[in-house]
Order: sequence, then C-alpha cells, then structure tokens
Amino acid sequence: FDYGTTIDEKPEVAEKFKFSTVKGSQFKQPLLEFSGACAGCGETPYAKLVTQLFGDRMFIANATGCSSIWGASAPATPYTTNKKGYGPAWQNSLFEDNAEFGLGMALGQNAIRDRLAGYVAELEKVVDDAKVGELAKKTLVDKDELAKKSMWIFGGDGWAYDIGFGGLDHVIASGENVNILVFDTEVYSNTGGQSSKATPIGSVAQFAAAGKAVKKKDLAAIAMSYGYVYTAQVAMGADNNQVLKALVEAESYNGPSLIICYAPCINHGIKGGMGIAQLEEKKAVEAGYWNCFRYDPRLADEGKNPFQLDSKAPTASYRDFIMGEVRYNALTRSFPERAEKLFTEAEKFAEQKYAHLKQLSTLEPAE
Repeated sequence: FDYGTTIDEKPEVAEKFKFSTVKGSQFKQPLLEFSGACAGCGETPYAKLVTQLFGDRMFIANATGCSSIWGASAPATPYTTNKKGYGPAWQNSLFEDNAEFGLGMALGQNAIRDRLAGYVAELEKVVDDAKVGELAKKTLVDKDELAKKSMWIFGGDGWAYDIGFGGLDHVIASGENVNILVFDTEVYSNTGGQSSKATPIGSVAQFAAAGKAVKKKDLAAIAMSYGYVYTAQVAMGADNNQVLKALVEAESYNGPSLIICYAPCINHGIKGGMGIAQLEEKKAVEAGYWNCFRYDPRLADEGKNPFQLDSKAPTASYRDFIMGEVRYNALTRSFPERAEKLFTEAEKFAEQKYAHLKQLSTLEPAE
C-alpha cells in the first residue's frame, strides 16, 4: 500500500485515456477512500467517481443522512487529498436546508471570483508600481479561488424528495451553476428504513408496513419542466458510460444540474446480498424498474431534442425483479391479496413510464 502511494501519475496514460472515458476515469486517483458505509453500499461508488473526475477542485455541501455519516464519521473522513494537497472541501448541513447551504457556498465563491476579476482588470490599467504591488497582494490573498471550483450538493432521497425538496426546487429554479447528486435508495436509509416520496408503490417500509399505496414522485420530471436544468437518471451497474457522460455533461453545463442515482441499500433485502448491488442495478434497468436518461438544455439551443433515453425497452420481468428483494416479497406473505393488487399497478406504472419517456425521446424540437 505504501508503495502504491508513491507512484506518480503518468502523463502519457492521461493523454491516451481521457478522464471523460470509463477507462480513463479509473486511472484518476479517487479522493474518497475507506468510508464507513455498509459493504456493497450503492451510494459510495457514485461519490468516488465524482471525486475522480473533479475532486481536486470540488466543494461538497452534504445533507444529513447516510452520505454524511459515511462521509464524515468524526474524527475521520474518507475524503482525502492528492499529492499536491488538493481534494474536496466538504461540509455537512441540516437535513432541511442543504440545497440552500450549497447555493450559499456557490454564491460566496462567485463573490470572491468577481472581486478577483476586478483586481485583475484594474491591474491591466494601472502603471504605478506601488498600486500594482497592492493589487497583486490583494489578488494573492485569495489565489486558491482563481481556478474555477466545481460545486456539488450531495444527499439522499429523504432529503431531495421530502424534507429538503422546497430548498432543492428553489436552488434549481435559481439558475445558478451548482450540481446536485441524489443517492436514491428509495427509502430513509439512515434513520431506519422509513418510507419516502421516492419509495415505489408496493414497497414495504416503516410507515408503509402494508406496502406503499401510491407511486413514486417523479423528481426528474419536475426538474426537466423548468427547461434549463440539466437532468439525468443513472444506474452505474447498468451503464457505466452513461453515468460518466451524465456527470461530465452536468459539471460542464453553466447552470443547475440534477443527477438521480439508483443506489441499492441494505434496507432492500436483496436476495443475493449486498455483494451483488451493481448487478441489482443492471437488473432494475433490464426489468424497466429504473430508467436511465439525460436531459441537456444545450441541445435545445442547437435545435435538437434535449431529451435522450439511454435505457432500452425492458427485456426482463418486472415481477421477477421485485421478488428478488425482501422489501417487496415480504408483502406477499403478510398481505398476499394486497401485494397482487399493488404489484399489478406497479407493473402498469412502469410500462406507462417507459412509454412516456420513449415518446419524449422522439419529439421534434420546437421551432
């Protein structure tokens, strides 16, 4: 291990394999390591990948929840720095105001950078040596802010869909350049498995012991309705390349972005155990339980359809997939008739959802 930490990054490898490719991204040092998450956690792989892509210049505002626990269990943190001493600047906020907290961080950076830009603009005009020296000193005080920072807002579905939704909606509506990453476990993972608005119909959870009676909130559709929010739904185990594209596109977009990541959780009761969490993501997409897509407002500016459906039509059984998880199959034992009713509705909703997304992907852009 010690030897591994002494190896320098090879410029020729970085040149050959671009960081925006799946292979190239994995030659980049992860700046998230040795977290305290459950073995097989579906959340940490997404956070690790983001740090590989942008970690040396990223700020993270983290909502309270699983990601703030494995992300900073005092006195240790899994976030680290590279050899140059650069790494993610992380801070945790309350459950209910994390999006606003992240927006404040972004606005603070903007204010500092605007001030620096003013100094630099003034330097171009000044000829007096004393004044030049004074402006140079003022600029160097905040020299770390000269490089553009990558602002990320992390949180789970309990935060994004429920308790912090008002703030999240306010932040994406602001049009500011922030990136929101939602770890969607479809349940309140950190507090004991309570039902959230991300919990799908038929799923058993705390406060939904008889199976949730209504379908999942469509957070992505809400974000896309603004027309200027980069939006994506991803599942790493189903399509590595699509996840990477979504992250790179979101970060490069000069505006708000929302990436919703399917994250298997120990609360799901996966039959094969958490060791197959990535495979479970693949199964979810193949069964039409989860859909992968991207909405890029820049395409609309080019006269193209901004919506891209990355998932293929389902090829596996929706019912077989949910029966592989205790959160669903438990209902067949406790309330078999209700289970049949809810699961039938769930299958119908999944078919309707894919048909709707397919229709969106074929729409002609407005003139």
